[in-house]
Amino acid sequence: MQFGIFSVGDVTPDPTTGRTPTERERIKAMVAIALRAEEAGLDVFATGEHHNPPFVPSSPTTMLGYVAARTERLILSTATTLITTNDPVKIAEDFAMLQHLADGRVDLMLGRGNTAPVYPWFGQDIRQGIPLAVENYALLHRLWREEGVDWEGKFRTPLQGFTATPRPLDGVPPFVWHGSIRSPEIAEQAAYYGDGFFHNNIFWPADHTKRMVELYRTRYAHHGHGTPEQAIVGLGGHVFMRRNSQDAVREFRPYFDVAPVYGHGPSLEDFTDQTPLTVGSPQQVIEKTLAFRDYAGDYQRQLFLVDHAGLPLKTVLEQIDLLGEEVVPVLRKEFAVGRPAQVPDAPTHAARLARQ
Repeated sequence: MQFGIFSVGDVTPDPTTGRTPTERERIKAMVAIALRAEEAGLDVFATGEHHNPPFVPSSPTTMLGYVAARTERLILSTATTLITTNDPVKIAEDFAMLQHLADGRVDLMLGRGNTAPVYPWFGQDIRQGIPLAVENYALLHRLWREEGVDWEGKFRTPLQGFTATPRPLDGVPPFVWHGSIRSPEIAEQAAYYGDGFFHNNIFWPADHTKRMVELYRTRYAHHGHGTPEQAIVGLGGHVFMRRNSQDAVREFRPYFDVAPVYGHGPSLEDFTDQTPLTVGSPQQVIEKTLAFRDYAGDYQRQLFLVDHAGLPLKTVLEQIDLLGEEVVPVLRKEFAVGRPAQVPDAPTHAARLARQ
């Protein structure tokens, strides 16, 4: 099982000081977070993709290429690659290039995005979000597996005999996770292709996550890729830790209250009760994360959000250290207990190459 962190890359004032980091500071902080993740023994760093304030990661492959040059083991991923507003040809080429630079330590999570103004900036209509996701991925899937592609669809100009370059490393395309919070169509898309399904459940109660994951598992088996238990599932999570849980709540509350991701809504107490958000001690994080298996089954990837809402970099790095030292080692051990033999490991380039 893989453990890691994902960043949405927001530039948010620190509510305790009023200071807003510069874009350069925030970008450099994201790099520092990725490097610390590897140092702490985590497996994955994932960056979001956004094209609107208050977010800065508009070019994930640029950042991940830079991080690749400074790491050796870390899997480099995206928390969202916008399959709706990016050209599938450019996605195919950018991530194949990144594969070569990172020696295969690359995968990506495709998503539609939920910010309406972004769509017309790239010549698209948010009302076509699902059809765009379906058509664009159908093309991307072929571009990584075929040369001389002929293509005609609704949302882009036709292709005639087109070959994307460079070709995927070792002939193995990057592993694709289809990310969704609420859309069953995306769970179906992941199942149809036999790809991974990442349910970013940081906003939702357990019963919603259970329904989405069960739908994906059922349809994965229906499409002939294996048993429901063999489907590849990833989950999100959000944590803030101090050794004393009361200290964690007191320190995190002002950040929660103004967070661009979910601030100005339910109280911190309601949110921690109704969603996977855990604000407390490392032991509380362990207990709540282990409970994900009760409704999602045995799964392959767990990513945590630790760095948004204006939290200082020093505080974020402390969170990563706690994950690496006290939380993840216990989770690795406990998630392995009783894990059925037929449940696959998380996909890696080496493992997928060996199966060819």
